[in-house]
Amino acid sequence: MTMLVVLVLLSVMLLGGMALARLTEVGTLASGNTAFREAAVQASEVGLNTVFERIREDIGNEEAAQAGWYWPTIQDADANGIPQLNFDAAPTIAVGPYTVAYVAERMCEGAMPVTQPLRQCLVKQEPQDVESQIFDKEALDPPNSRQFRVTVRVTGPKDTQTWVQSLITRGQ
Repeated sequence: MTMLVVLVLLSVMLLGGMALARLTEVGTLASGNTAFREAAVQASEVGLNTVFERIREDIGNEEAAQAGWYWPTIQDADANGIPQLNFDAAPTIAVGPYTVAYVAERMCEGAMPVTQPLRQCLVKQEPQDVESQIFDKEALDPPNSRQFRVTVRVTGPKDTQTWVQSLITRGQ
């Protein structure tokens, strides 16, 4: 009888040990996936910085699309706000095991050329200084800066895919 009880207890302990081993494995996999995702988000910074430099320096005519990475108007987007563009044709940057693809859209709607930028486009207006708000002076419109939506797709190991969007401002 004792032998039977010991065998049952050993079987229960064996099953408990196997369940604990499985939980540990799942925890390790989950933490690994989180690490891949965080590394992908960090790699997206390279794409954001590259687009920021290209918008500041490479765009001569803001009203003309450029080589699969820049559009002068807002493009159609899916329910998640990701533009329906061909990211496989977009410029890419290798960051370790990750591939970073990026596109930029000027936040304007309507026909080109833009005739009313304050109505057709998203702009960031700078606040006026206090001196221009004195009653005896005529208040001027504050300078405005154009806004661009940048979407970055990062793909990496274990089919990691991360999307990052940001608004970038380009001054006058």
